[in-house]
Amino acid sequence: MTTAGSTVPDARRLAWLGTTLVLAMAAAWACERLGTPLPWMIGPLLATAAGCMAGVPLRTAAPLRNAGQWAIGTALGLYFTPQVLALLTPLAPALLAGVAWALLIGALFAAMLRRAMPGVDAATAHFAAAIGGASEMAALAERHGGRIDMVAAAHSLRVLLVVLVIPFGYQAAGLHGLDTTPLALHEVRPGGLALLALATAAGSLVVRRLGLPNPWVLGSLAVAAALSGAGVELSALPRWISNGGQLFIGIALGTRFSRSFLRTAPRWLGAVALGTLAMIAASAGFAWLLAQLVRIEGTALHWATVLLGTSPGGIAEMCITAKVLQLGVPVVTAFHVVRYIAVLLLTGPLYRRRAARGVLA
Repeated sequence: MTTAGSTVPDARRLAWLGTTLVLAMAAAWACERLGTPLPWMIGPLLATAAGCMAGVPLRTAAPLRNAGQWAIGTALGLYFTPQVLALLTPLAPALLAGVAWALLIGALFAAMLRRAMPGVDAATAHFAAAIGGASEMAALAERHGGRIDMVAAAHSLRVLLVVLVIPFGYQAAGLHGLDTTPLALHEVRPGGLALLALATAAGSLVVRRLGLPNPWVLGSLAVAAALSGAGVELSALPRWISNGGQLFIGIALGTRFSRSFLRTAPRWLGAVALGTLAMIAASAGFAWLLAQLVRIEGTALHWATVLLGTSPGGIAEMCITAKVLQLGVPVVTAFHVVRYIAVLLLTGPLYRRRAARGVLA
């Protein structure tokens, strides 16, 4: 039973959660009116990050974050029609190249961080530089004796910069609407939408029960892709669900920041920022080269699509960017899913192998 005294903190948390949602929606609306890219993610991200760093106790909630990830995973899965799946087979070499690229720039980034901050231990630098999920890399860093706070700060700043630099850069360059694989179904069917929601939510719960990471993205994506790939067209997702998913993810990213963030080793954050910008620039060159080599039914991929797939951003953020800007959603999603799994499985063993060989000393 909940005591009267214990309800006060709960009521306060709910009040701040409501305040966060109102602020996020206002920021999304303002960004939409200003014509910024990805207004429903970037607006809430910037507003909540600024508020949290100013000391305002803005907050998110796990169910909202999960709902946002479910919405994005489901929306992405709907692109994987039978025709699209047939086109992805020639991508296999490019997907492997994307994994190799992520491991390479992660290793170079780690070396740069250690050179900029000689006192930082190898585990902290290695897992802070890995192009993987923030929570997963922080957990691996803790397991290997690294600094969780510095790893989490590095990943938060990296994702923030990528989410800002690439969409705004694409908008300035007029890069959008290049997707040749649109959704097969645009009609929202209430009954089909309910079945789709139940099926994808069940898939996410199964993935979560198996103890796999990022279940609300990967589980819903897998089920929606399986249905679409089998030619089962239940319903499109309403625009408000897609916008809501972006808003919840923006809040989840923004509330990672805190008042102490800017005081967390300013030199460390500066090195992370410079390294992230260097990785974005290098990834643009790599994307251009890879786009010249990859052909799907005789047609070259656009380098802007490949950059979204090989950039040092997160799976949800970069796939949202691809969806909103209509830049090869299935291709970008395939790059990120394969990379996400590979980096998660390989980062720990690579660290242990390099440490055993004395490379990290």
